[in-house]
Amino acid sequence: MSNPDRFDRLTLLIGEAGVSRLKQASVAVFGLGGVGSYAVEALVRGGIGRLTLIDFDRVDITNCNRQIHAHDGTIGHPKALVMAERCRAINPLVQVEPLQAFYSQENSDELLQRGYDYVLDCIDHITAKLHLIETCVARQLPVISSMGAANKLDPTRIQVADLADTHKCRLARILRRELRHRGIIGGVKTVYSTELFRPLTAGRQPVATDETGHYQSQRAPLGSSSVIPPLFGLTMAGEVIRELLEKKAK
Repeated sequence: MSNPDRFDRLTLLIGEAGVSRLKQASVAVFGLGGVGSYAVEALVRGGIGRLTLIDFDRVDITNCNRQIHAHDGTIGHPKALVMAERCRAINPLVQVEPLQAFYSQENSDELLQRGYDYVLDCIDHITAKLHLIETCVARQLPVISSMGAANKLDPTRIQVADLADTHKCRLARILRRELRHRGIIGGVKTVYSTELFRPLTAGRQPVATDETGHYQSQRAPLGSSSVIPPLFGLTMAGEVIRELLEKKAK
């Protein structure tokens, strides 16, 4: 190739029309932890032209085992801003909007009014997760949701399915029940694992609340690996890119 481009290898795979479609696409990622940060990485390297990144938290040292933006130089910095800077370094032409916000019923309209082609739900706060899914369904906004990636080690058990067809996932079971009460039985694509939940060696112990404002200081943490959360995120990004290309082809 006489005039190489950062997306030349992608063009060989999906053609110029496919690359053009992805450059025009607008995708939002809610939650930039182990799942969301790797989803963003794959989306920006996959040629998505417009990204909105939503997360209220800051990088913590305990994130370093599974979150792509977490290292000594970013600890204490807002995840949304750090990830946006990383996106611009990968592709200076990407339009990326970082939003330091915690998704809730109160700011839902503001956060979802930007005309997205797809939404990735990578948050783990159940109330917020339920509202985001319910709102996307009501707006007929394509959404893919991450189920529980914590306390798991087997990458071969990761699957993609409608939420109604998931099994052996405790978070999916809770969401199915709660969404059924809201009149939503199916139609929500998920990434989940059939691996059985691994009890923590010392049980799930509460942590003391401090004044850092970090999410990790406000919850009893689960165990996590360097493999499963990233694979969830990469799988979600792969599904989104594939669907965007297929939608254009129809």
